[in-house]
Amino acid sequence: MDQHSPIPVGHFADIGNGQQIHYHDSGSGAPVIFLHGAGAGASGYSNFKGNFPEFAEAGYRSIVPDLLGYGLSSKPDLPQYDLDFFIAGVKGLVDALGLGQVTLLGNSLGGAIALGYALAYPEDVGRLILMAPGGVESLETYLAMPGVANMFAVYKSGRTGVDAMRAVMSMQLYDPSLLTDAILAERAPIADTQTQAARSILKVPDMTARLGELRCPVLAFWGTDDQFNPASGADKLMAHCPAIRTILVNRCGHWVQVEHRALFNRMCIDFLHHG
Repeated sequence: MDQHSPIPVGHFADIGNGQQIHYHDSGSGAPVIFLHGAGAGASGYSNFKGNFPEFAEAGYRSIVPDLLGYGLSSKPDLPQYDLDFFIAGVKGLVDALGLGQVTLLGNSLGGAIALGYALAYPEDVGRLILMAPGGVESLETYLAMPGVANMFAVYKSGRTGVDAMRAVMSMQLYDPSLLTDAILAERAPIADTQTQAARSILKVPDMTARLGELRCPVLAFWGTDDQFNPASGADKLMAHCPAIRTILVNRCGHWVQVEHRALFNRMCIDFLHHG
């Protein structure tokens, strides 16, 4: 680990325009790309360190990038980040690594990116795994959610550091005791490197009307106690996606892969093995 980095340093892929995507790469076999959510200090490793090693052991190449604007990836100082910006970053990584067809696994913003990518490049995506994905509600609906409203209130207050991180992230989990000091220590230093665009409202369209265009198999998870993305979004996925299996998890907030790690890993690997 780089002594200046709160997370292990992996690899860097040049994706053009002077930009780099930082990523971890484990295992071999069919590639699975793990796409993390938004928020101060977010990174692929912090979101998925309890998941991707098991996927690698099960026979899948597990690629865990930091989205553009997050983690150790490039952070363009733009007025606003939108869905096309993030999709372009993932496409750049896929092309740079010569991956061909992939499974995209995404949480929250990462889920919206996975949906948007599959709609833009359907030939690139063999399967989707989604956890409370964004992009299936109006902006007003998301901003009204208690967790999102609290997050922006903390940002507006100007608070920084571990205490601010705890104030934002405690609402992500049904059981706040799972928000360990180690998670906060990973994220707080990275949050200080982010641009204002990463802490502002992200421009993500409501893609509900296009979900019927998806042709790949989809596995979706949603915590019934999610305070960031309303669980009613699961009904939209079920109503519109042609080939989907959706799992509602009780006593679970916005981070099913952390709060119910064993269940999540087991069901995802079964889906990848058997479809």
